[in-house]
Amino acid sequence: MRLETRRTLYGYLFVLPWLTGFMLFTLYPILATLYFSFTDYRVLGAPRWVGLENYRALLADADYFWRSVGNTLFMLIEVPLSVVLGIGLALLLNQRLRGQALYRTLFYLPSVVPAVATAFLWLWVLNPQNGLAVPMNQALTQLGFSPILWFTDPATAKWGFVVMDLWAIGGVMVIYLAALQGVPSHLYEAALLDGARGWQLVRHITLPQIAPVIQYMVIIGVIGAFQYFTQTFIATQGGPENSTLFYALYLFQNAFQFFRFGHACAMAWLLFLITLVATYLIWKISLSRVFEEAVGD
Repeated sequence: MRLETRRTLYGYLFVLPWLTGFMLFTLYPILATLYFSFTDYRVLGAPRWVGLENYRALLADADYFWRSVGNTLFMLIEVPLSVVLGIGLALLLNQRLRGQALYRTLFYLPSVVPAVATAFLWLWVLNPQNGLAVPMNQALTQLGFSPILWFTDPATAKWGFVVMDLWAIGGVMVIYLAALQGVPSHLYEAALLDGARGWQLVRHITLPQIAPVIQYMVIIGVIGAFQYFTQTFIATQGGPENSTLFYALYLFQNAFQFFRFGHACAMAWLLFLITLVATYLIWKISLSRVFEEAVGD
């Protein structure tokens, strides 16, 4: 056997344990969910083929399925907010100030708090009866405004999750901060010599230079919004009045509460297609703008 052939075989042998695990624990479950999405599968009985019935039932379900889609799309509001807030904090923390490391640590700490602990914390903070929201509501009442009930009011429940997630913006901020520190300093020096100041530096140098990072964070943010689950599962269980029934939570309920695994698998594949299309559109729309600087060079 030739040396090259032996090396190839040795390579396959070393890869074989990982490849076996991938096929058994990743590829097979993915293909199985595709099959189950065309069946009526209740776990205790054998799956019964129903074709596209699960998909038709979901698309005709205005009370729960489309409600969960609408609630999930609302959470996309976090994406631009996280971009603006993350870049703003990164710009501030990129300045040479005394105690800079301390400030960076304080802003980053909330992002390492587990999502379950964060949900319980903000359940107490935004509790309109005995939480930190009580003084704020008292001030609003004295000013003639209605108190904000947060998670107990369908009109404001989703905003509570937005506030909760923006509190942990430190993880996003660190990525933008790393991107800012990679911007060549000579670009700022040349712009300053040309008379650029303040916002002009940010608009014409900083943002174009970190555009690929912004694109990446937008895509990750959109994917995360479509998969929003842990916080609402802990805090509201989809209430009040299904105002926080997000797509991933409804998928979980179909699978592990109602034991309609066929519906759950169909929802999973619909979510995959939605995420794939959204990611592709973001990539295509932003592609020319993101690499405009490189093309110009």
